Amino acid sequence: MTQFAYFCGHEQFQPEVLVQHAVLAEEAGFDMVLVSEHFHPWVDDLGASGFAFATIAAMAQATTTIELTTGVTTPLWRYHPAVVAQAAATLDRLSGGRFNLGVGTGENLNEGPLGYTFPRYAERASRMNEALEIMRRLLDGEKLTYEGEWYTTDRAKLYSPPVHNLPIFMAAGGPKSAALAATKAEGIITSVKQPEDSFERVINPALQAAAAAGRRSPTILASRWSIRASNPDEAWTTLGAWRGLRAPGRLEAVDPMDLRIRADEMDRDEILALYSAVDSADDYVEVYAPLISDVHADIVAIQTTAVDQESTITMLGRDVLPTLRSL
Repeated sequence: MTQFAYFCGHEQFQPEVLVQHAVLAEEAGFDMVLVSEHFHPWVDDLGASGFAFATIAAMAQATTTIELTTGVTTPLWRYHPAVVAQAAATLDRLSGGRFNLGVGTGENLNEGPLGYTFPRYAERASRMNEALEIMRRLLDGEKLTYEGEWYTTDRAKLYSPPVHNLPIFMAAGGPKSAALAATKAEGIITSVKQPEDSFERVINPALQAAAAAGRRSPTILASRWSIRASNPDEAWTTLGAWRGLRAPGRLEAVDPMDLRIRADEMDRDEILALYSAVDSADDYVEVYAPLISDVHADIVAIQTTAVDQESTITMLGRDVLPTLRSL
């Protein structure tokens, strides 16, 4: 049966607000919250940048049943992969076994401000290959001595281990990342614009790689962005904290001010066209139903921004989730 996740964006809301959103999402009937992890936001005028691991710990204490998943953190520069495994295990214990670790190869927005060089994809993927192995082996209880090209551990062990078989999800936007996720992680996080593109670039390559490696098919977590507004002006206001997300050069940028300037130089209609426009409950159902019927996602993540986020979460639980579950 498909699960449903609500996206909590650290780039838009302060951490104390996101904790309340997680509580509302649990009350609304969501199965999971997907929590972003950033050092810098996408724009400098409306953004936020709380420390996600602390926010999730607070969410764990404020909720009782909803699963908590990073969407996503990067275990390659700011954090050694063993430290990410330690954080994941701790959050799993604090939540009573409700934590899942979502990882990705990141953006310079989070690494460059701290002096790290953000390399091309080949190096990022090579680092992720090692990081996934280190994290998996530590989370499985091993005392690990590891000598890789990028990372080293010397008899590292998690003395506060997770309390359940903690899965790792990896974000994938293309066939190489999909294959890596399918062979080294338990699940894939993919952002869906057109279902057929997601199948061609992510899902089919992942299924093929898993089968070739003799592994079970990965769990598919599919997300889709939507903007809740009644007209284009309201949509642009609603998108405020996220408008740098579609600006050119977003992977290489360091300063959110630069992304804000680039985004505000673009045609507004061009940016808004990159998101799904919604207003009513029926609109939400129309936008997210294909992730069930066409993508066949195991977990559907509703990534949405609204003028009134709190009432939107409540509406989603009351008027949207029951219909999506019936599909």
